[in-house]
Amino acid sequence: MLTYPDIEPVAISLGPLQVHWYGVMYLLGFGAAWWLGQRRAGLAHSVLQPAHISDLIFYGALGVVVGGRAGYVLFYNFDRFLDDPLWLFYVWEGGMSFHGGLLGVIVALALYARKLDIRFFAMMDFVAPLVPIGLGAGRLGNFIGGELWGRVSDVPWAMVFPNAGALPRHPSQLYQFMLEGLLLFVILWCYSSKPRPSMTVSGLFLICYGLFRFLVEFVRQPDAHLNFVALNWVTMGQVLSLPMILGGVLLFAFGLQRHDKES
Repeated sequence: MLTYPDIEPVAISLGPLQVHWYGVMYLLGFGAAWWLGQRRAGLAHSVLQPAHISDLIFYGALGVVVGGRAGYVLFYNFDRFLDDPLWLFYVWEGGMSFHGGLLGVIVALALYARKLDIRFFAMMDFVAPLVPIGLGAGRLGNFIGGELWGRVSDVPWAMVFPNAGALPRHPSQLYQFMLEGLLLFVILWCYSSKPRPSMTVSGLFLICYGLFRFLVEFVRQPDAHLNFVALNWVTMGQVLSLPMILGGVLLFAFGLQRHDKES
């Protein structure tokens, strides 16, 4: 068993102002997306110019925050929302959903693509490789905050999390950091480094993230108020990931098929 590194969740404290590590990770994620976006915009096959990247990050950040909060409320706490619809706006209480954030980003970037008169999937294919570093940083924030831990386990690297009882658990946040962050970034960055058929980069993102998240859910502790939502083993995260995998496969296959017909 490994010892959980009990890190102070507040990274910076200046009088009444406190900056938590989770917020720092958000900033690192958006900063990495900006830097990587500048590099991608310099490629010969890029649909965006370096001057577009700052606005791109602004639209994306807006989509993450609005969509992430709405998704957390509607997907994971719908009963509470029905009891108190204004709770949707209680952002200071925390609570974000990746799947909701993804939908928010899609809507926000669709608007930005329309503003620039760029095809929707050209925009999505450009953005997809910029996302994983931010996802990985977010999972590190979860780990430092001692939240979203894994299920009880006897693996040698299991840890006792401060607010999860006395039993050691999977550090599932680190699994997600490695899979949804580092590995997904390597896959997408390498694949998109050359011109690819439209939709395939977006499709690959959906396939890989959905698959990685589906697998990690087997060792991640389900939300206490939801527990398993079907068959005594299916979690809400898996339910939300299945459409991603299916949609990604369809996008990838359709993109390749259309490319072959046009060649």
